[in-house]
Amino acid sequence: MSRAALLVLADGRFPAGGHAHSGGAEAAVKAGRVTDAPSLESFCRGRLHTTGLVSSALAAAAVLGVPPAELDAAADARTPSPALRTAARKLGRQLLRAARATWPSPELDALAREFPKGAHQPVVLGLTARAAGLEPVDAAHCAAYESVSGPASATVRLLSLDPFDATSVLARLAPELDRVADRAVEAARRAAAGGVDELPAASAPLLEIGAEAHAAWPVRLFAS
Repeated sequence: MSRAALLVLADGRFPAGGHAHSGGAEAAVKAGRVTDAPSLESFCRGRLHTTGLVSSALAAAAVLGVPPAELDAAADARTPSPALRTAARKLGRQLLRAARATWPSPELDALAREFPKGAHQPVVLGLTARAAGLEPVDAAHCAAYESVSGPASATVRLLSLDPFDATSVLARLAPELDRVADRAVEAARRAAAGGVDELPAASAPLLEIGAEAHAAWPVRLFAS
């Protein structure tokens, strides 16, 4: 296992396409639910314990060898919004391109053949972590961090929020991120033994509704 590989995978400059997505922050800003650092922190906390938990568990389960097709179907079932399903597959396709170039792997090649239009991003993330020699907890941490770092970065552009304030939000959420990652790994181990129904299905209705509204906007800064 290489901790340096985890840094490469979690680096915002890794060419996985995440910079084009706000994680629902753009819709939340327009709706007036995110206006400053405290409201950003509340938004990110809610996202971490719902979408972040689900994504982390899916990624950890992929590292443990749960079949990708089963995980992808589980991700679909946990993503009611068609717009979010489309965004997740676009992100998965872009991540897979970067992953195959960085950590060549027969499993990643097989995933590309099985899902030519893209698998859900957390599933691809888990298989990428597996190809990089990382552990389930590493993939879980990476997915959990992505669930909050994307919105935080986007809000700097959307609100001209001070980057120091946005980063401090992430720092304050760090202990909760650790706990979410641990919960995700526990769920992933249950799924490896008992099937994907053991994975969490925490919901975030406002994110789903916001994503559908956002997809219909004629002008937007972010793809989702």
